[in-house]
Amino acid sequence: MSKEEIRKFKKRLAAFLKNFDECFGRRELTSHLGTYVEGQMSDLQRKSVEPMAKAAGVEPRCLQQFLSLYGWDHLRVRDLLQQRVACQHVHPGSIGVFDESGHVKKGTETPGVQRQWCGRVGKVDNCIVTVHLGYVAGDDFHCLLDSELFLPEEWSKDRERCRAADIPDEMVHRPKWQLALELRDRAVANGVVFHWVTFDEGYPQNPEFLFALDDRGQPYVGEVKRTFTGWLALPALLYKRKPGAMGRPGHFPRLKKQAPTPITFENMLRYSPQVRALPWEKFYLKDSEKGPVVWEAKAVPVYLQRDGLPTRPHWLIMARNVEHPEELKFFISNAPPGTPLEVLLHVAFSRWHIERCFEDEKTELGLSHFEGRSYKGLLRHLILTSLTHLFLAEVYQAMGGKKESGPDGLPGPHRQFGLGALPVDGSAAERKVSKPSCQQHTGNPGIEPAGTAIPSQSQTRMVA
Repeated sequence: MSKEEIRKFKKRLAAFLKNFDECFGRRELTSHLGTYVEGQMSDLQRKSVEPMAKAAGVEPRCLQQFLSLYGWDHLRVRDLLQQRVACQHVHPGSIGVFDESGHVKKGTETPGVQRQWCGRVGKVDNCIVTVHLGYVAGDDFHCLLDSELFLPEEWSKDRERCRAADIPDEMVHRPKWQLALELRDRAVANGVVFHWVTFDEGYPQNPEFLFALDDRGQPYVGEVKRTFTGWLALPALLYKRKPGAMGRPGHFPRLKKQAPTPITFENMLRYSPQVRALPWEKFYLKDSEKGPVVWEAKAVPVYLQRDGLPTRPHWLIMARNVEHPEELKFFISNAPPGTPLEVLLHVAFSRWHIERCFEDEKTELGLSHFEGRSYKGLLRHLILTSLTHLFLAEVYQAMGGKKESGPDGLPGPHRQFGLGALPVDGSAAERKVSKPSCQQHTGNPGIEPAGTAIPSQSQTRMVA
């Protein structure tokens, strides 16, 4: 950049960070904030405290204490970040994305560290795992809204070890799907509207995750394992005891004895005449180095099992790679009837956004470079990294997304917004979105009861 561009950039950064002054109180702390954020955006190979402090001419101890000891309100920073996104990045098809990320660590004192699955390296390793909520607004904006440490059960049971790592006594082991719900609820409380959420197959391994989203009125399209089960037809129910029946009274309603057991989604696709009769529809997803990536999909209503009873109809979406038909994905959705299959697939294949957030924050902003032993320091690092990323995302959006994307539609570092997966119908994609006041964003739209009609495909963009 030229000197004039650098000057304008720094002026813009100062104006951005000023929105968070109330969280710090003292000028010294706001100065440390600027040092930390600028350090994350620098060209340093390592974005941990010591090299960032030395590059800025600051005592490393001061920046370490800023992260773990000094009294500033990091939770308020997180709230203001989410409120800013809620007010300034409204979109009619906004998507929340749940995902976790592994960070390889040495030693045994980093909060939550142990040998566990690390997606970053694709194997069990000594690492910490953090759960994240991403926000997607169209094809030119995405960011991370919130993050939380996944606390393993071994850590949760050892309260002395937790206290040594500054982990509050009230913080205990919770499954990742529960953490995801907490992140979503906190963002909604700060005014963020998710028209959809999506997730990988790990979250609905406990179906209570899906039912909790249903209870919140939150529309979703998420991947499930092929062994997930349901019914294609509503099973027969018994609503009252037969006259003269002997024995102890049962609970009603309940499944009749002759009711079929739920079957796996994979077996539905393989053996059900109803599902096999549905035609596959082809959809363009993105470009790759080898050319266009095309998948084909079809959808059918299914009933899930909750507390031993069938739910209202949900959508089972089946998709397979045209070039590699053995590559199958199954998605479940509580979308209302008539939702275009194109839209369901657009949401289902939107997880690349959070993967790009992880890639940019790890390779460019030092997301995994935290070296402290304090939970508060770790949480503050996660929040400040999201703050830095939000600033860069807004700068990129203001520039009109001029930087080119790679052949797979997923840009490299600092080129974070790709082509997206599947476009929503043209009228919605081309319509300019006004930015109403925060007061207008009071919650998520409710879900209409799903019917049994196949999603409309009249607006589908197909590849011949």
